[in-house]
Amino acid sequence: MRKTKRYRVKGANSLWHIYITVPFLKVVKNFFIIQLARYTPFLKLKNSMYRNFLKMEVGQQTAFALMVMLDIMFPEKIFVGKNTVIGYNTTILAHEYLIEEYRLGEVIIGDEVMIGANSTVLPGVTIGNQAIVAAGTVVHKDVEAGTFVAGNPMRVIYTKEQMQERKKNDTFLSNV
Repeated sequence: MRKTKRYRVKGANSLWHIYITVPFLKVVKNFFIIQLARYTPFLKLKNSMYRNFLKMEVGQQTAFALMVMLDIMFPEKIFVGKNTVIGYNTTILAHEYLIEEYRLGEVIIGDEVMIGANSTVLPGVTIGNQAIVAAGTVVHKDVEAGTFVAGNPMRVIYTKEQMQERKKNDTFLSNV
């Protein structure tokens, strides 16, 4: 189960309540910063923009690839560890607006995590250190440290122990 906080709404669907839940000017500022960062090829500059303007925690040597889409309304709820790679066109959400409620949840991505291109990370999930998320995966629940997950629905391909065994037996890596 994802760790999100639920907020009930009455009347129109929750998106009609959007500027009650988040200030309009915050959304406008975040939109421009995120759009600029999506096209910025300079990783240090991109990370600095996320840290200083969006109040995200971003670890050293983390790389957000081109076109990564961060949550526009609540980017400060996204935490990314050090030496992590977020693949091309990945979406990371900290909110979801539904018919009768909206939900908010922190997204915690550990150290040395690899998230493949075109993945979607939903609110309220934790991706453990050294986990690998295959391209196109919808991360709808926590990912344990060191595991390799893929698909929609997401499933474990290799556990941490299986990944360690594969690395130990990989002659290509031992020759590098």
